[in-house]
Amino acid sequence: MTTPDALPAPPTDDDPIPDTGHAEAAHYDPASRRIVITLRHGLELAIPVHLLQGLADAPPASLARIEISPEGTGLYWPDLDVDLYVPGLIQGLFGTRRWMASLLGQIGGQARSEAKARAARANGRKGGRPRKRPDGG
Repeated sequence: MTTPDALPAPPTDDDPIPDTGHAEAAHYDPASRRIVITLRHGLELAIPVHLLQGLADAPPASLARIEISPEGTGLYWPDLDVDLYVPGLIQGLFGTRRWMASLLGQIGGQARSEAKARAARANGRKGGRPRKRPDGG
């Protein structure tokens, strides 16, 4: 049964691996402080350096030296000994799980809202954060 709205059949083991998520080129753009990745199907992905594990504090000369794996699935910065997985970058995974959690925690801690400001003022009127008890409770 074939209809115009039918979904395509899932790939089988005999189907070739699609080349989406494979880098064709990559370079560092110093003006925007972004790594720009050109994928094989023409899409360009530009990621701010401060979001990528191991690259945030790197000098521009080291950021500019990027090697692409033969399959196009990996980027490597030899001066920094940093590897990143291109399909992961496309999915928004810019480092290890632990590193991503710390990055998200930093962003969340910087959030400003009226409720957060009210709570901080109320806590300040009480003398600040409560001290930890020596018995751990």
